[in-house]
Amino acid sequence: MFLTIAFYQFVSLKNIEQLQASILKFCQKNKIKGTILLATEGINGTISGQENDIYKFLEFIKTDPFLKGYFKNLEHKESWASINPFYRMKVRLKKEIVALGVERISPAEKVGQYVNPEDWNKLITDPNTIVIDTRNNYEVDIGTFKNSINPQTESFREFPSFVEKNLKDNKQKKVAMFCTGGIRCEKATSLMLEEGFEDVYHLKGGILKYLENIPKEKSLWEGECFVFDQRVAVTHGLDEGQYDQCYACRHPLSPKELESDQYTKGISCPYCFNKLSDKKKAGVIERQKQIMLSKSKGENHIGDNQNKAKEN
Repeated sequence: MFLTIAFYQFVSLKNIEQLQASILKFCQKNKIKGTILLATEGINGTISGQENDIYKFLEFIKTDPFLKGYFKNLEHKESWASINPFYRMKVRLKKEIVALGVERISPAEKVGQYVNPEDWNKLITDPNTIVIDTRNNYEVDIGTFKNSINPQTESFREFPSFVEKNLKDNKQKKVAMFCTGGIRCEKATSLMLEEGFEDVYHLKGGILKYLENIPKEKSLWEGECFVFDQRVAVTHGLDEGQYDQCYACRHPLSPKELESDQYTKGISCPYCFNKLSDKKKAGVIERQKQIMLSKSKGENHIGDNQNKAKEN
């Protein structure tokens, strides 16, 4: 079995090129695979390997003197898989660890108030609280918190525009935000504070921690939660949900939608059937041919799983 961990931390970093080289060297030495993003605002990653090697990585990232204690408070989430979901190890330098496109904010220095899952229900049922889902529209489609606002965004970069157009007259109200694992809503609180909102909160650990900790009978979550791995979606207790995914447009698909005449595995679905250009359609058809060819030979095709682990 392979242990997969997901983690992020907003922290002001210097000399990220040297950090990149040190982290990559350690991971390669210990046969760890996955992707880690580094930026001056922090770290964001998902990696997988043998259990002992992953725990060695956590010890290294938190205590190695070369890393100067940057990540001593790093928190992570764990999951298990029978095969490693990654094919290589990448440590990439980015402008942001999650792309919002607003340079004037600093989530390493200023964010809203964390709310533990056990206290979340009380906050979002307060009539003076505005509850906002900071995820993309295709994620919200299959599940969200009761009475929350869907900003109808196609990427996180559209969120600042939503705030400007829809919330600027509500700066005196409580604002509670959430996302899958916590990174997007945490960065969103930094934006809101910079825009003059005074009482801003975000769900610690995101939806996944809420579904893990809060019993179904006490939950205000409705539907399933989209995740960026082979499970596609999870329910309470982090049990695997019923959804599959279109790997042309990435939209989650219900069992009924999989029966649509517009669904062809790996090529199209009801959400993208009429939107794909001829060039895009030719590309996904060729990719699916290569995946099927690899499977017929008993091999893994790199594109088969990598499309399941991308987040905007």
